[in-house]
Amino acid sequence: MAEKIGLFYGSSTGAGERAAQMIKQIIESSGVATVDLIIVSSDTLKIMENYQYLIFGCSTWNIGELQDDWALKFNELDTVNFSGRKVALFGNGDQFGYSNSYVDAIGMIGNKIAPRGAELVGFWPRDGYEFEFSKGAFEGVMMGLPLDDDNEPEKTLQRVTNWTYWVMEQFGMPMPVPA
Repeated sequence: MAEKIGLFYGSSTGAGERAAQMIKQIIESSGVATVDLIIVSSDTLKIMENYQYLIFGCSTWNIGELQDDWALKFNELDTVNFSGRKVALFGNGDQFGYSNSYVDAIGMIGNKIAPRGAELVGFWPRDGYEFEFSKGAFEGVMMGLPLDDDNEPEKTLQRVTNWTYWVMEQFGMPMPVPA
């Protein structure tokens, strides 16, 4: 039986949902795992404890703010037992328009759940991005996958694909590479 991954996301304009759908399709087409897509504000976050493997998607809004679905539930993350769970993060932002808070949401969520036992995976190189500051930056890498559909939509599919393969390897579920 294939492993099950919980992918919790929020989306105001559709960019986060599109990325979540891409990740689900890439993983499920491999046959290695199935993905439950869950809008983070739709239920109690205790359901996260039903998954050993989690992926969180949150865009950054305005100047370093969480997307609305996540903002509603952020404090509820304190009630979730993340011990022994691997969690990967991705987020959308605008690296040029909001260069001083690019994908801050990745860092905000990562810094909230790591002390609660989450093993963060899916760190991503800063190379190829242009921004001044991000709460999602950590020791020269990003705490998850930064996406910028405002300025680089043509790079999203390849970034999501490469990152998803990397995350699945770190989850201990390497996917076969297409021929």
